[in-house]
This record gives sequence, structure tokens and C-alpha cells, in this order.
Amino acid sequence: MGTLPLLLIFMGCTTKNVTDPLKAALASENPLIKRVMEQLDAHEIQIRYTQIDRRNDSILFTDHDFQVDTDNYFYPASTVKFPAAVATLEKLNEVDSLSRDTRFYIEGDSIETTFAKAISEIFAVSDNAANNRLIEFLGQDGVNNRMQNRGVSPIRIAHRLSTSNADDVTTKPLVIYLNDSTTAVSRPIINSAVQPMALNRIKKGRGFYADDSLQLEAFDFSLKNYYPIQAQHALLKRVIFPEAFSKDQQFNLSEDQRAFLLEAMHTLPAKLGYDPEQYYDSYVKFFMFGDELDPIPDHIKIYNKVGYAYGTLTDCAYIQDTENNIDFMITATILVNSDGIFNDNAYEYDEVGIPFLAQLSRELYQYELNRKR
Repeated sequence: MGTLPLLLIFMGCTTKNVTDPLKAALASENPLIKRVMEQLDAHEIQIRYTQIDRRNDSILFTDHDFQVDTDNYFYPASTVKFPAAVATLEKLNEVDSLSRDTRFYIEGDSIETTFAKAISEIFAVSDNAANNRLIEFLGQDGVNNRMQNRGVSPIRIAHRLSTSNADDVTTKPLVIYLNDSTTAVSRPIINSAVQPMALNRIKKGRGFYADDSLQLEAFDFSLKNYYPIQAQHALLKRVIFPEAFSKDQQFNLSEDQRAFLLEAMHTLPAKLGYDPEQYYDSYVKFFMFGDELDPIPDHIKIYNKVGYAYGTLTDCAYIQDTENNIDFMITATILVNSDGIFNDNAYEYDEVGIPFLAQLSRELYQYELNRKR
């Protein structure tokens, strides 16, 4: 990914005569946006952008949507790690003997970790193994039920990520350190059997690779995870602005837990000791800075979770500029698989997808800079 001229950051729509800022941003003549908009069917984009206003003690949301449809499937990839992290913190609140600093390992695994470390790894570098450890703690049904109980729906977490036991409905036990010399073993959780989904675009492309063999038929996502834009954005709102929701719609997180979660969501990889050459600031920050390698300015914080797999890029983010006193939310997904073949690792992430998401959010950022509040 190359570095864009700074001029691009400040080009785009202004507030003059703009009634739908998202529509205006998508109508940009910038080639990073225009080339995607000229092939809408191929890219299957869905976007929700939220303006945030404050009146007295109230938070007001104004949502702007483009092609958001829970019936049109896209693969959520690593965005499913966000609900796993939130559900983990909530469950920890319900077990007196556990905290986020409790050490544990999965039975049969040699990696010892803590819940806090796993959550930090999920947001800093989108670590799959960290997510899978939390799924063993929660169970797929546990994540789904906790989300649905708080109004985050529709959602169907069906499998782990990039592991041989991805589809197992029974979780592995955790070996948990109650203190330095005492351990306890959790009971396996038996989850519901996964049923195929009947959604639009659940079968994609014209072929896929399986065991190094090309299969010339559409790739079937009907047994995969399902976490659409509506649900992703709903979770983000509840985490960033819990006070905007009724008590039954708020997650049971302490102030300390929520502060930890927010810190994890915006912390850049280098601050956790990752090599900045490999894990640069925008490694898992597609919006605004995803197509450049320069450091993200200190006054801009992006609280987000990205996902990318099967040619699908998704980012769900709350963007805050403390210097200019603006903030907004955006969740967007785009498919970049021009050859229609899945599992061939030939996707246009860097060439088309990430530049589109970065420029789209820069257009909206420019609008927010000029918007009257």
C-alpha cells in the first residue's frame, strides 16, 4: 500500500447544499471511489454512516445508509471478534473467581494467556488464535445469545477462525489458574447444530479452490458466520455510547472494563510491542489511513474492528478527532474478487478495497469538519 498525497485527505464533499452526506461522498469524482461505484454489482458494498450530535445530556444519532440489507449476505471475517470480546468481558462479570487478568490455557494447547491479552491481540493485530480461545470460553451460542439479548441482531456466530476444529459445536475445556498453584477445568459447552442460511448472495463467484483443486461452481457461505452491517453498527453504538440506550440494551460492563475495551479498540500495534515495520499503524485501520504507511496523528483515534477474508473487506469504526472536536461512526463492507474465484488468494484488497474505504471515510471526515453542530 502506497502513501497518498495529503491533498487527498482534504478533498471531497463540503456541507454546502448536502442533504445526504453519504450519497455525496459516494458521488465523488475521486478515482478511488468512482471506479468502485461504476461496478456496484461486482463489489456488493453496504455502508452505514452515523452523524453524532449532542443536545443537553442526550446523544442523537442520524444514520445514513447505502445498500444496507440484512438479507444480502457478506462474509464478516474477523469483525466477529468484536462481539466475542464484549461477550467475554460481560461473562467475566458473572464469575466471581475470574477477572480479565486471570491466566488460562485451552486443554491440549501449550499457550498460556489472559483474557485481557487475548482481547488486546484481537484489536491490535486481529489475532485468530486469541479469538478462538474466547470462543472456547463462551461457546458460539453464548456469543449469539448475549448479543441478541442486548438488541444486537441479526447475528449467527457458527465457527472459529482459521483452525482445524473451526466447525466443532462442542468447545474445548479451559484450564484456569485460580491462583499460582491451583487450577480448575471448565466444562465443555455443547452448542446448537449449525443450519444452512437462506439469504441472497449466499452463494458467490464462479468457482473456488478446495484441497488445491479448482471447483467450477459458486462458493457456498450458508454455514458460515453471519454478522451484517446492522448488527455491527448496533454493537459499536452500545459500546461507545451506552448511555444512549435503555438499561436492558446496555452490556453489563463495569466502567473499568469498558475503559479497557475502548483502550484496546484504538491502541496501535507498536504500543503493544509489535514490530512497526510489519504491523504499521494502519495495519487494521482501513478507514482514513488504510492506504498509507505513515503514522496516524495522535489527535485522531479510531475505535474499530476490521475483517478481511474471501475477498471481503469490512471495517466498523468510531472515529474521533480530539483536536477538531468531531466524531462519527461508519461501518462498510466491499467485495474485491474480480476473477470470481474464492480461496485463490487473488483479491484486490490493496489495489481497490482498502483505498475505497480509506477515501470514503476521508470524504465523510471532511464533511464532518465543516458540518454545523
